[in-house]
Amino acid sequence: MSNSPTLPLLEGLVDLCLRLGVSHSGLSESERRLVARAQSVTADHPWHGSDYEADVRHRIGLGEDPLGDIFVSLRPAEDRRPLGQTYTPAPIVESMVRWAVEHGTPARIIDPGSGSGRYSLAAARAFPDATVVAADIDPVATLMTKAAVAVCRLDDRVNVVNGDYRALNLPEIDGRTLFLGNPPYVRHHQIDPAWKVWLLETAKKRGLAASGLAGLHVHFFLATAEHARPGDFGAFITSSEWLDVNYGRLVRDLLLGDLGGLSLQVLSPESMPFSDATVTGTIACFEVGTKAEAIRIRQVDGTSDLGNLSAGHDVSRARLAEANRWSVLTRVTPKLPEDYIELGELVRVHRGAVTGANKVWVHQKNDVDLPDEVLFPSVTRARELFLAGERLSDGTSLKVVVDLPIDLDSFDETDRKRVDRFLRVARGKQADQGYVASNRRAWYSVGLREAAPVLATYMARRPPAFVRNDVDARHINVAHGLYPRTRISDQQLDSLAQYLSAAVTLGQGRTYAGGLTKFEPKEMERIPVPTLEALAQGV
Repeated sequence: MSNSPTLPLLEGLVDLCLRLGVSHSGLSESERRLVARAQSVTADHPWHGSDYEADVRHRIGLGEDPLGDIFVSLRPAEDRRPLGQTYTPAPIVESMVRWAVEHGTPARIIDPGSGSGRYSLAAARAFPDATVVAADIDPVATLMTKAAVAVCRLDDRVNVVNGDYRALNLPEIDGRTLFLGNPPYVRHHQIDPAWKVWLLETAKKRGLAASGLAGLHVHFFLATAEHARPGDFGAFITSSEWLDVNYGRLVRDLLLGDLGGLSLQVLSPESMPFSDATVTGTIACFEVGTKAEAIRIRQVDGTSDLGNLSAGHDVSRARLAEANRWSVLTRVTPKLPEDYIELGELVRVHRGAVTGANKVWVHQKNDVDLPDEVLFPSVTRARELFLAGERLSDGTSLKVVVDLPIDLDSFDETDRKRVDRFLRVARGKQADQGYVASNRRAWYSVGLREAAPVLATYMARRPPAFVRNDVDARHINVAHGLYPRTRISDQQLDSLAQYLSAAVTLGQGRTYAGGLTKFEPKEMERIPVPTLEALAQGV
């Protein structure tokens, strides 16, 4: 506990909890020490007296959290931060409980990082036949929850545990378990090294990768996957950063896998849902064992706009699995017209390979002495697509990109000598020492993608060009390639390219200083396009 001047007042808060009905039996060692200190305090505190106690009881009965409000006012945010104690505003709690009511009837409710019991009490009221387990490592928090439970006479259904959620021993039950709450936001450098080992080893057993840089909320998602059984369901609100950061990959993989992500409600970055913490917020709803074809995603301006937590637009699991950053998939887009979908539902958009040294790897075909099978006619300038019009039908003027295989022993003796001679020149130009080359499996293998049936420019002062690739040209990082997710006929691809060329505007991209407009791959995938059925009709 903090050594700040608020310590006697916190002990006064504990005294209030005792007077509200907290039992001395079944306390943890930490709770007993806290109670002993509180009972030794003889000075009056602001919450002493029967009138104040009666008011607190009344407010708890109305569903308010006066004890949590007192606690937050006493312990400064900087003192609460190491334990991730950011208490959830009532509108968010209410929306999450409402989603749970609409989604099923649990036999048991688990509130991880329960704080003062806001979720536990609200869920216990919503599900009068369910048992509740509320866990928190802070004894002040668990005593507040026990006091509220006593006032509401829920002792027979609510078990408050002063302990770590990750270490809970949850027995098997008949029926579903609801996981509901606000996992604590604690950065990795404040997490015990032993728990970091737990994260890495537990994720590995599930065939997943984890990072020691992960915050505590990531640990809680993994612990939930460990505790849960198929059919269990839940909703967590956390900081939104796991949508994009590398260490958040574990959460993304869990939601695409065993946790069974159903929907994401992403609060606008400007909304700052927690008054005492500068963090964003995302509510993730899930049903364990479910693998729906899509996860529903929505961005809302603020807590008052949450409403139905199942609302949003569907983003396919395939798109989510391919995306390193999910925030771009949550951005607000105009409502799609009937018979329209996002481009990303039809194709994957990939930027071309980065050579790292175009002077070494890009040549006129007759200017380099190498076997034809390693010389790939390629789009190496955006201008080539702008000049092509609707179709790239003549590849004779294209330069070639040298793309050697990783295994050079596949060449016969004559061709191997030609390759070795080329590589000596490349080393002389220090092509093996650049950042890109040093991060390849083999520094000399550029790794071009297969030819895309549609090629697109992505940075210019004019709308992108979308060009049908009749000559199977490869492309480097001056262009994007559109790769079908499913079988799309040539006629549909023609219609798609024609539609995009006519419909896409500069306003759909991101404009930078100097007037250049850029379309990142995932941004391009958000462009509305006709469905396959409409494309088949030549729309």
